[in-house]
Amino acid sequence: MMGSVRVLVVEDERLLADAIAVGLRRQAMAVDVVYDGGAALERATVNAYDVIVLDRQLPVVPGDDVCRALLESGSPARVLMLTAAVAIAERVAGLGLGADDYLTKPFAFAELTARIHALGRRSGPATPPVLARAGIRLDPQHHTVTRDDEPIALSRKEFAVLAELLRADGGPVSAEQLLEKAWDEHIDPFTGVVRYTIMMVRRKLGAPDLIETEPGVGYRIR
Repeated sequence: MMGSVRVLVVEDERLLADAIAVGLRRQAMAVDVVYDGGAALERATVNAYDVIVLDRQLPVVPGDDVCRALLESGSPARVLMLTAAVAIAERVAGLGLGADDYLTKPFAFAELTARIHALGRRSGPATPPVLARAGIRLDPQHHTVTRDDEPIALSRKEFAVLAELLRADGGPVSAEQLLEKAWDEHIDPFTGVVRYTIMMVRRKLGAPDLIETEPGVGYRIR
């Protein structure tokens, strides 16, 4: 699922939260950031997140209460709890609240991204390691794309959009779905960014054109 994971980062240390967001966006994830538990619950009711990175020590609503509320609401998002606690009992308590995984501060960013990718794969239907259709092969783990064995260089957003089209397995994907998966909530939904990105993917994939546009419906790979 790498390349289209939607993440909510909930961390009251703003420098850390913003640094995490920048790093995850470089991994082609769509990332929103909030700095307290109350805001986290508001966002989680509005947006469909694959993974929520949740600090345990939060103002307004503590992380434990946020986790419990997400579980009770039936949220499909996977929760990665950040904790300063090194005691095993406290880690186990966090998992008992409904967290899917935990990471003790300080942590290596590479480990954080690996945990998020693992949780992202679990948040939806199983995704094959390599997505393939009509001669296109997209490898999320190694961030590579080929068409008829010829390598194709895509930007992070182009990669994320193509991955969503391939995951649909020939079915249509709306512009709204692409916005939700490949961009964060600050993108203007009326912008032409999806249309432009699709145009660039088409150009880079070359002829014959494999991406069909269905007016009023979305895009699909033939």
